[in-house]
Amino acid sequence: MKFNILTLFPEMFETVKKSVIGKAIEKRIIEINLINIRDFSKNKHKKVDDTPYGGGAGMVMRPDVVYDAYKSIGNQTAKVIYMSPQGKKLNQQKVEELSKEKNLIILCGHYEGIDQRVIDEIVDEEISIGDYVLTGGEIPAMVLIDSVSRYIEGVISQESTSEESFSNGLLEYPQYTRPEIFNEKKVPEVLISGHHENIEKWRKEKSLEITKIKRPDLLM
Repeated sequence: MKFNILTLFPEMFETVKKSVIGKAIEKRIIEINLINIRDFSKNKHKKVDDTPYGGGAGMVMRPDVVYDAYKSIGNQTAKVIYMSPQGKKLNQQKVEELSKEKNLIILCGHYEGIDQRVIDEIVDEEISIGDYVLTGGEIPAMVLIDSVSRYIEGVISQESTSEESFSNGLLEYPQYTRPEIFNEKKVPEVLISGHHENIEKWRKEKSLEITKIKRPDLLM
């Protein structure tokens, strides 16, 4: 999959190119193409924003600059996602749906937002990562890249994604590792019994129990 990121701060995305995603990039399973919107400013000072019509606080990103940055990608068939607090909240279903795309264009806003005309022109979908406002769309874009990448074939094992929280509508069961006893607390006996059927049953029961306590809304 190719992620094309339209951003004013491409340097922020260096952090996302680490760990599992970094390995996927090395294997050419994932490509992250960073487009600096500021490069398309016709202003000698590389200004990309202007005051809003009608007055108000802050500045608004110009539609012509954003549009030229978008056109530079040269793929007008790719789905364009605008990271916005006004969008639909990101969930597991949407993550898995987007993982089937071959190309995504992710638009990161800043300041007081982006001129509505270019949003209407190029954006297919607006996505939010929660009911709060951040200074820009870069961090939400990283969340989207990370969550979607995990469901792209070859990035991590299918077993890992099939048993984690939300994949089956429940939260994940508790995990344990060595040492067997820590601060006088022992690993549950069933997990060291070697009885796979009982382990599977215990994990399903714990998933249901934890979901009822922490996220009962998932069971409705």
